[in-house]
Amino acid sequence: MAGGNDAVDLRTDEQLLGAHVAGDPGAFSVLVNRHLDYLWSVAIRTSQSPEDAADGLQDALLAAHRTAADFRSDARVTSWLHRIVVNACLDRIRRNNARKTVPLPEWDVMSIADTTDDISAVDLSVSIGRALHTLPEGQRQAIVAVDLEGYSVAEAASLLGVAEGTIKSRCARGRLKLAQVLGHLRTADDS
Repeated sequence: MAGGNDAVDLRTDEQLLGAHVAGDPGAFSVLVNRHLDYLWSVAIRTSQSPEDAADGLQDALLAAHRTAADFRSDARVTSWLHRIVVNACLDRIRRNNARKTVPLPEWDVMSIADTTDDISAVDLSVSIGRALHTLPEGQRQAIVAVDLEGYSVAEAASLLGVAEGTIKSRCARGRLKLAQVLGHLRTADDS
């Protein structure tokens, strides 16, 4: 917004992107700040380490800044940004050939050390994160999009550039492998 105040910018994402393309120096920053938490979560789930996620997100935002004029208005801006973040993170993985690393979420040790329930939740989260990264790239992308990000099969297919049937089969295969890898976490009550 003009004037540099801290007021909420009421422009839509599409209007902000259009303003950026038209030369508004602050519009892209407003757009990015509006969706930064979401884009970070996409990057961290797509990447294999927080460092790769940060680098991938930076690469993605630079690419989005440069290619904003290419945005097709038949998609949502958030879908467009999501696709750019996923592609940038996957490119970084390919470049670094970092498939053997396992991401660990950053935790505030003092806040989780209070109860065993919190510690169990951390252990579970770490186990699930490790298990996700045992999946082939396509299966992991499909599971993250559908099961973690909440996209419909059709939306995930559009985001990942594959057919809906491919998303369904990748999710099914990925879930089966996750069930095998995480089977040790089942309790007697789950049987």
